[in-house]
Amino acid sequence: MQISQEIMRQVGIIVNRRGIIEYVIVGDRGGIRIPPLSTERVGRARFRGVRFIHTHLNGELLSKEDLTDLALLQLDLVAAIYGREREKGEAIHIAYLVPENLRDRAWTFIEPMPVEELARDFIAFITELENEFVKARGRFYAVDEAKEKCLLVCVVHPRMRKNIDDQIPELKDLCYSAGLTVLDTIVQKPKELHPKYLIGQGKIEEIIMRCQQLGAGLLVFDEELSPGQIKNISNMTDLKVIDRNQLILDIFANRATTNEAKIQVELAQLRYILPRLAEKHTAFSRLTGGIGGRGPGETKLEVDRRRIRDKISFLEKRLEEIRRVRDKKRERRKFSGLPIVSIVGYTNSGKSTLLNLLTKSRVEVEDKPFSTLNPTTRLIKYPERKNIILTDTVGFIRNLPEVLFRAFIATLEELEDAHHLIHLVDVSAPDFEERIEAVERILSMLSLQEKKRLMVFNKIDRIERAFVSALKERYNACAISCLKKEGIEELVGRMESALGDRG
Repeated sequence: MQISQEIMRQVGIIVNRRGIIEYVIVGDRGGIRIPPLSTERVGRARFRGVRFIHTHLNGELLSKEDLTDLALLQLDLVAAIYGREREKGEAIHIAYLVPENLRDRAWTFIEPMPVEELARDFIAFITELENEFVKARGRFYAVDEAKEKCLLVCVVHPRMRKNIDDQIPELKDLCYSAGLTVLDTIVQKPKELHPKYLIGQGKIEEIIMRCQQLGAGLLVFDEELSPGQIKNISNMTDLKVIDRNQLILDIFANRATTNEAKIQVELAQLRYILPRLAEKHTAFSRLTGGIGGRGPGETKLEVDRRRIRDKISFLEKRLEEIRRVRDKKRERRKFSGLPIVSIVGYTNSGKSTLLNLLTKSRVEVEDKPFSTLNPTTRLIKYPERKNIILTDTVGFIRNLPEVLFRAFIATLEELEDAHHLIHLVDVSAPDFEERIEAVERILSMLSLQEKKRLMVFNKIDRIERAFVSALKERYNACAISCLKKEGIEELVGRMESALGDRG
C-alpha cells in the first residue's frame, strides 16, 4: 500500500495456490488491468487457481470491474486493500464466487476488515468452496458426468417473429439427441444484432458467470453464427461455441450407419466447413515451395480449400454411383406394378414406429430427433388385401440447413416415385401446426406440393378425444396411436381407398 501511495498508482499481484507471486501489475490511479493469464482453470469447479490482490487509492471497496474480472476469469478470489480514513493501517475487502443458490448474483463478500486481522487458511477455504459448487450442481441437476454439459442461448431477432416457447423445447430435444446435458437456457431480445458477438458483451459476461456457476463447458446458439462470431465469442468466454446447424450436423454424423448416410453427412460437413475455413496462422503460409515450386507458392489455406473441394468432388461421384443403384431398384419397383406409399413428417413424429407396425419390421426406434437417417422400404402384405410398398424417409425440421438439404436430396428423391404420401404429425406437440407448415414448405421445395397425401395425426393417446375429432374433420385426416395400436385399421383402409381411386 505504501508503494502504491508513493507512485499514486494501483498496484496488484497474482498469487497461485502455492503462495507464489506470478505477476506484479501496475495500473493508474483509477484502475488496473489484469494481463492474459497463462494458468489453466483447475479443479472440478473450474476455478483458475490464482487470486488477485490489488490496492485502491481512494478508500473505495471492490468495484464492478473487479467483480467482473472475478467472474469472467474464474479467479479463486479478488481482494482490494485500501487505507482507512479514521484509523491507522489498511483494510481489505474480499469477494469470491458462489454456487447457484444465489441466482441473481454470482459472488459474495467477506466484510471489510483490518489486514492484520485476516487469518484464514486459504487452501482449506478454496477446497471447501469448490466442494460447495460440486454439491450444488448435484443437488439442482441430475447430471450425467459422462455427457458434455451445455448452456442454451436463444436470441429473438428484433425484426423477425419467433415463438421462443416452441424453439427452446426443440433445441433441448436436439441437444438430448446429440448426447448433451442442458443445464440452463438464456433468452436474449436485443434491439439490434451485434455484428461481432451477435448479442451484447454485457449479456455474454452474464452467460460466462452462469456457466461458471453451473459448470457448463459448451454454448449452443439457436441462431446461425458466422465464423467470426464463433471465434470472438469463444475467445471471450473461453468456452466451446456451436450453433444449431453444427448441432444438427453432429447428430447426423452420430446417427449415420450405412455408407450412403456417412457419405451424405461428410459431404454436408465439408460444404459447411469450406466457406468458414479461415487462416489461423500465417507464419508457415508458404508450405508448397521448394525445388520445382519456388515463387509465390501456395498458402496452407489454399491447400486446405483445394483438398476440401477435391474431397467434395470425390464424394459427389460416390453419391452419384449410389443414386444410380437406387434408381435401378426404383425401376424394379415400378416394374412390379405395386403401389408405393411414402411416410413423411417432422422429425420424431413416429414414422419408423408406424413403418414397423404396418410391415411387422424391426427398424430401430428411439424417442429422439433424427433417430433414423436411412431410407427404409418394406412391404405391407395382408392375406386378404393388396400388397403395398411402404417407404420411410428422414425426418424434416424447420430451418433445415441448406447443406443438409442438398446432401440428402438423393434420399428425398424417393418421394417422387410415391403414388401417395402419408403426412404423419405428432399431434401432442404444442407447435404441431407450425410443424405441418414446415413439412409443407419442404415438400414445395421438392416440387411435390401437387402429390396427393393423407394427413395422419399420431399420439392421440396423449390428448383429449374431442380435440382429435375436431382436427380430423378440419384436415380430413386419420387419427392413430402407434403405441396403443389404435386407428391402424382405419389408416390402412384410407390408404387402400386412395390407391384404389388412383386406379
